[in-house]
Amino acid sequence: MNLFYIPEIKTDQKQITFSEEESKHACRVLRMKIGDQLQILDGRGGTFDATIINDHPKHTVVSIDAFDFQEAPATEIHIAICPTKNMDRMEWFLEKATELGVTEVSFLLSSNSERKVLKLDRLEKIAISALKQSKRKYIPKLNELFSVSAFLEKYPEGAVAHCYPAEKKKLESVFKPKNFPILIGPEGDFSVAEVTQFTAKNYAVIGLGENRLRTETAGLYVCMQAVLIS
Repeated sequence: MNLFYIPEIKTDQKQITFSEEESKHACRVLRMKIGDQLQILDGRGGTFDATIINDHPKHTVVSIDAFDFQEAPATEIHIAICPTKNMDRMEWFLEKATELGVTEVSFLLSSNSERKVLKLDRLEKIAISALKQSKRKYIPKLNELFSVSAFLEKYPEGAVAHCYPAEKKKLESVFKPKNFPILIGPEGDFSVAEVTQFTAKNYAVIGLGENRLRTETAGLYVCMQAVLIS
């Protein structure tokens, strides 16, 4: 069944008019007609079964037939990652992490970051597409760029992966289900000063195996580990 994402839909609505973009997708791209059934996701746990009652390609109207709600995951999976210079790689990470079950993604601005500007609207579209593809009920929260210092002030506890010599633990031995972001550095790694900041806070240093991983691979690796732990 075709899925549509409409975050503004309310649980007590009897019908809703699609935006021009969603109307075009339904009636011109998918060639849906009056009487065709579809599902709407609100990204907050709600799934609405609906039927098209007006197939206008600019303002399609559907009636709401049924509503189902799924509780939010008990475990938060929050990945804080430095965006790569090539945004295709970051979009790939976000798509796959959304499919796997990441609940929040923050973007970090490290002193070694090659990318210092981020277009969040493009990334939100990637997350929405992955939400529909995987039939997840909750869309991950996406946060604007934080400096490492600002992030550590907001989140004083978590885990971090870096390449410097240190006693490194397995994520499963330190992971906590709430308020526990996992930090992944840029292609040039975090700076020595930033590693000192992590040490001053309550951040556990975790290992990612013997191989050196690209930023987006490391992000997906810890996301998968967190999913398996939870």
